Amino acid sequence: MTETTNSTSGKIALVTGGGTGVGKSVARALSSAGWHVVITGRREAVLAATAEELSTETGNKVSWLSCDVGDETSVKTLFANLADEFGRLDLLVNNAGIGNSPVPLEDISFQEWSNVVAANLTGAFLCTQQAFRLMKAQDPKGGRIINNGSISATTPRPNSAPYTATKHAITGLTKSTALDGRAFDIACGQIDIGNAASDMTARMSGGVPQANGELAPEPTISPAHVADAVVYMAGLPLDANILTLTVMATKMPFVGRG
Repeated sequence: MTETTNSTSGKIALVTGGGTGVGKSVARALSSAGWHVVITGRREAVLAATAEELSTETGNKVSWLSCDVGDETSVKTLFANLADEFGRLDLLVNNAGIGNSPVPLEDISFQEWSNVVAANLTGAFLCTQQAFRLMKAQDPKGGRIINNGSISATTPRPNSAPYTATKHAITGLTKSTALDGRAFDIACGQIDIGNAASDMTARMSGGVPQANGELAPEPTISPAHVADAVVYMAGLPLDANILTLTVMATKMPFVGRG
């Protein structure tokens, strides 16, 4: 990859869902690259432990602030605390999200639908909205937003209507954010991830439903590869943007007919 010239010294990055999984890997990679990383999520004990671990590992302080991204008041409090403590935000990684129970569409409860929409879509919108307000007002103005779209942003798995619907919607949010942020030096891109090893993908080695009705194991990749891609996207100068990027296990059954 071509080296970026943007210095990350003193720059602030916020990673939602940063306490575990892909978010933790992204936070580790950004911290190693020189960003001051703030991780957020709902579980304070997990956030505190991760922040301490990554601070020791990378040699750069990683901070944490708790937040339920699906709750407007919680998100407003998060960004008010962020602004008070750091004064600005240079990078928002909208990573937080949950899946749904792998049951037939007609058996998904309204409550589960609402929970998935709140975590995956409403959360990304609320954080983007607050990031816009901060990035427009700060000096120098501008910043970057990177959304975790998942390959479900283009292609569903069986019995995944809530998750797939929110990830398709993230693509629309990414494009609208990129357009509306253009005049204010706010760049927005999306990374679509296929089978990064995490708690959500642990069951894949034992077989997961395929479009043809069969069960088949699927390969996974280290989330570190995803994190490296995020670091590259984040390090671009604000006059350059990667709108969409897919990082996936080479042999997963994504490209081809179902």
